[in-house]
Amino acid sequence: MSNESIMADLKKSVETWDIKLAQSATQAAIDAKIPIGTIIGDGLGKGMETIGVRFDKAEIYLPQVVAASKTMEAALAVLKPLMESGAGAMKGTVIMGTVEGDIHEIGKNVCCAMLRGAGYNVIDLGPDVTAMDFIDAAEENEAQVIGGSALMSTTLESQRDIVNTVKEVGAPYKTIFGGAPCSQEWVDEIGGDGYSETANEIIELVNKLVA
Repeated sequence: MSNESIMADLKKSVETWDIKLAQSATQAAIDAKIPIGTIIGDGLGKGMETIGVRFDKAEIYLPQVVAASKTMEAALAVLKPLMESGAGAMKGTVIMGTVEGDIHEIGKNVCCAMLRGAGYNVIDLGPDVTAMDFIDAAEENEAQVIGGSALMSTTLESQRDIVNTVKEVGAPYKTIFGGAPCSQEWVDEIGGDGYSETANEIIELVNKLVA
């Protein structure tokens, strides 16, 4: 089986929420010595991106999104032993969540998967997370980076709240942001440390901040 067809199967498994295909394609990718970052970023992650687009167009609904996420989780479970071994210790800890007032999780879930695949310990707080909850989790887990996703323009201000709260408590955490209405200009305006437009960019961004 060629690497191209393995990658196509990885993508398709998430798009069609086929857990068995996800598991077998992931194992095939491991056997073919495809790098973990490629398996997640260019295979499973691309499938989740398709799901995100279809959800935005109302071609599929939340149950299908959940099914796709569970498929991705099943594939990550196959990768877990490799993710935990290899380079040994995790590179660092990242706290991820969707900001207060926002319940959209697809993009954030893909980013979490990408970072885990790149060797980071990722604590996913889920949707609708307050600034203080981000900071409490960062303190509890000795994290280096806090990532807040906003998918609605009305919740962008919650990203500003995170930056302000980090400054108020004098915490050392780096803050990164993303989401459809978010931009580099916005992150510069609120004083955040980084902006990631796509899930594929987040690894390089976090690598720079943690280095």
